Amino acid sequence: MNNKDSSEILSFVEKGIRKIVLNQPKKRNAINISMYKKLIHILNESIDDSSTHVVVFTGAGNFFSSGNDFSSSLMTQDGNSVDIKSVIDLFKNFIDALITYPKLLIAVVNGPAVGMAVTILPLFDMVYASHMAYFQTPFTSLGLVAEGCSTYTFPKVFGQSKAGDMLYLGYRMNALEAKQYGLVSKVYEHDSLHDVWIYLKNISTLSVESILAIKRMVKRWNKEILLEANAQESAELLKRFQSSDCIERLFNVMSRKSKI
Repeated sequence: MNNKDSSEILSFVEKGIRKIVLNQPKKRNAINISMYKKLIHILNESIDDSSTHVVVFTGAGNFFSSGNDFSSSLMTQDGNSVDIKSVIDLFKNFIDALITYPKLLIAVVNGPAVGMAVTILPLFDMVYASHMAYFQTPFTSLGLVAEGCSTYTFPKVFGQSKAGDMLYLGYRMNALEAKQYGLVSKVYEHDSLHDVWIYLKNISTLSVESILAIKRMVKRWNKEILLEANAQESAELLKRFQSSDCIERLFNVMSRKSKI
């Protein structure tokens, strides 16, 4: 194993599989600005890396990810506010990188996934989950809007009604239900989740060129739509971050977390 990052993001290649681990377990693997930059760099670098045939995202500890780390992304360490447009542009670039990534993208959801950690999952080629995982997008409780192309992908995955339940009302979906809707390919008992890595080793016996060709054909039909959805959602997200409703709600959330 060759660790490329030893702190917030772990990345190493083994038998063609590049494992990317969100490594902030004390923060429930919430993703901050520096982590987004590292993730984009790893994805872009791995495209031309002949040792990487597939990229697998997972989380350290018992959480996949609690989504965006608002406390770190909206405020500097000295308490000053950051340029929110630059933060949203960075997030947009990360989503674009997922949309256009040419190799297989797989998510192993080892625990709860919240917000952005859920909306990106339909952009992956396969998703596997622990039975302890759940999926929730609490956008409206935060005064935000749906992102990660979920305004397009969720109705396609879940149907109009259940997508509305999740996007508008923050419905919390368990792993088995996520499998029934097709968001998740297979649910593993949490103590047996390591079995998924044994299963994924089969990739090394398959034709990489064939996999790339199939993915290229599967993804080509929706790529431009997804890029446009990401652009439109990002523009709307900027408007929401500038609204008093969103600012007040996020401030209340961050204040509660700081007292924990």
